[in-house]
Amino acid sequence: MVKQLIGKKLKATRLRNDMTIQELAKKSRVSSNMISRIERGLTIPSVEILMKLAEAFGMSISFFVEEAERGTLIVPTIQRKGEPIFFFEDKHQITSLTHGIRDPGFSVFCDTLEEGCSSGQGGMVHTGEEFAYVLKGKMQFVIDGQNYVLEEGDSIVFKASLPHRWDNLHAGQTEILWVVSPAPNVSQ
Repeated sequence: MVKQLIGKKLKATRLRNDMTIQELAKKSRVSSNMISRIERGLTIPSVEILMKLAEAFGMSISFFVEEAERGTLIVPTIQRKGEPIFFFEDKHQITSLTHGIRDPGFSVFCDTLEEGCSSGQGGMVHTGEEFAYVLKGKMQFVIDGQNYVLEEGDSIVFKASLPHRWDNLHAGQTEILWVVSPAPNVSQ
């Protein structure tokens, strides 16, 4: 059990950081063969190796050996009444539909945007992928300099490493369903 838990956490952390085994080996000074064996649950690493791996991610060694104190394996959400995680001047309200799941690989959010709300003029850039589905209203996305206008029922998926931003074009509220991978670290 311990071997599998450490292996799963190591692999999930490496993938969330968009690293190959070879890149992690170089950064941590742990052989790629050892990292592969740990990720597959074939061996329990020494404390020294765990310290090197944790340091490569800027984490504490305890992350790899402790069970999640919070979190569950199943998170039901009734009628989009998820966990509110972000409010901005009554213009932008985000609710998590996956908050509380243990070691998530992705997150799902419902986003309610008031008329005129936007992400700003600067383009956001981060690792992973994003998927947006317009539940109600009309949105403009600018991704890598190209404009995409989405209406109710339309969706878009893109690499989040491309500069991106959005604007609510609807004369009223727009509701968006977001799927973001890897799961961002959201705290309340």
